[in-house]
Amino acid sequence: MVKADAQKSGSKASSDVILNIVSGNTWDGGKGKYTQLDAKITNSGSSEISGWTAEITVPAGTGVDQIWNGSYKLDGTKLTITPAEHNSKVSAGGNVTFGLIVTGSGVVKPSNSKLVYGGKSVNGSSSAAPTQTNQPNNTQNNQGNNNKPAPAKNVPTPTTDDWLSVKGNKIIDKSGKEVWLTGVNWFGYNTGTNTFDGLWAADLNTSIKSIADHGFNLIRVPMSSELILQWADGKYPTANFNQATNSYLVGMNSLEIWDYVVGQCRANGIKIMVDIHCAKTDAMGHMKPVWYEGNITEKDYLKSLSWMAERYKNDDAIIAFDLKNEPHGKPNETPHAIWNNSTDPNNWKYIAEKAAKTVLSKNPNVLVMVEGIEIYPKDIKTNSSFKSTNDKDYYYNWWGGNLRGVKDYPINLGKYQNKLVYSPHDYGPAVYKQPWFKNGYTFDSLYKDCWKDNWMYIHETKTAPLLIGEWGGYMTEPNLTWMTYMRKLIKDNKLNHTFWCFNANSGDTGGLVKDDFTTWDEQKYNFVKEVLWQKNGKFVGLDHGIPLGSNGISLSQY
Repeated sequence: MVKADAQKSGSKASSDVILNIVSGNTWDGGKGKYTQLDAKITNSGSSEISGWTAEITVPAGTGVDQIWNGSYKLDGTKLTITPAEHNSKVSAGGNVTFGLIVTGSGVVKPSNSKLVYGGKSVNGSSSAAPTQTNQPNNTQNNQGNNNKPAPAKNVPTPTTDDWLSVKGNKIIDKSGKEVWLTGVNWFGYNTGTNTFDGLWAADLNTSIKSIADHGFNLIRVPMSSELILQWADGKYPTANFNQATNSYLVGMNSLEIWDYVVGQCRANGIKIMVDIHCAKTDAMGHMKPVWYEGNITEKDYLKSLSWMAERYKNDDAIIAFDLKNEPHGKPNETPHAIWNNSTDPNNWKYIAEKAAKTVLSKNPNVLVMVEGIEIYPKDIKTNSSFKSTNDKDYYYNWWGGNLRGVKDYPINLGKYQNKLVYSPHDYGPAVYKQPWFKNGYTFDSLYKDCWKDNWMYIHETKTAPLLIGEWGGYMTEPNLTWMTYMRKLIKDNKLNHTFWCFNANSGDTGGLVKDDFTTWDEQKYNFVKEVLWQKNGKFVGLDHGIPLGSNGISLSQY
């Protein structure tokens, strides 16, 4: 790398400050060509700098798809990046990073950039993408600090003694002892990243270890049926990640990286739940109401589940399948998910049974999660077919959160009934101000107006266990009060749950980590920590032999 000379105009900047931008991965997607830019500001001087901005001249028509460790403003061909709070200062002898993914047919030249700080400016420099290697590079700095990434752990041989089952409203292990699934969501395999989001900034090994060390014993992994079908057909869409930070992944295809993830989760004592989040690979795919879309048919959806269940049937690192994220749809929308005793193609109850049996016929040991829908008839006798298009004829709840139909039409899995878990989603007023929030609310009013009749009755009648598949949000009012009440419900009833989410880039909830995908939001984490499975100050994992992270114990130790 060559230090950039100070611009001749304006105040002269110190040659000890360098902005270097690497143009890394390039791939084709829904918005055309995507290019990842990874930037580092290095201050080898003796004084801290602060208040910096980076300016890049980009071709006309360039757009910004994602940014991390900062924010941006695009004015014609001038792209200006300002820092996030945590990297706004560059200490003497230190460095910070930021990055972004841009779209457009033009070629972005990182050399057409400059760094502005304290009334000074310095031209940016560019370098080639990192040399590709499959060997871990454990000497590089990690996301702009001086902490080395965690090395890969030795991967234990897959086991088959950690399968779980159901008894009443409890989830139990092979010995019949109750376990508590207390996990977290980490998306990206559904969005087009084709691996976890955030690896554009963070180190994968470090992230997995950190999740385990923070006490989450399960990761719910949103995926698309389309990606799984591509893997099944021997096609491997590019996994997009920072190749310098995750150099050991370079040379692997996206399925090999997924297998690497499974292995590292196993080594850290974390279990995995595969979540079919959407039919097509699309960051907005969860907006689609059902499990089929375009050329992804019901048959394709079932095939994606079958392939995953078959592939990992002898590996209890993957202990559960969430059959479909948030089936939904309003009465006048086509299609919309319904719940009755019909064989209609949009009947989620019918398809969920079919999907569950598809999974369990390949691997009879995994748990299957069945979410709810959005609407349910107030009068099941006159409107069991969901023929009414009048909103007033229905009870509404969050997408995936309406499980009233279980009372009238429970899921029937026959010999596999002891593998069934119902999995509602629930959110607070920061996501959407539902009717039960509008005039103020209490724990008792939430229980009465929402939780009890939509899904809590399933737990109370011991029909089946519950796993709250998504809950979370910003730690501000009025959302924080709801978060506190939901945590109380989970804690008082020992409800299984996977918190939404690890990702910093969840727009309506925020994440457990900040923009660098490495620094934890300690306030939010300490809040959630109260409902992580613990004993004597140690986190409890779901593996009988491997402890959970560095401060956890195994099931056998428990």
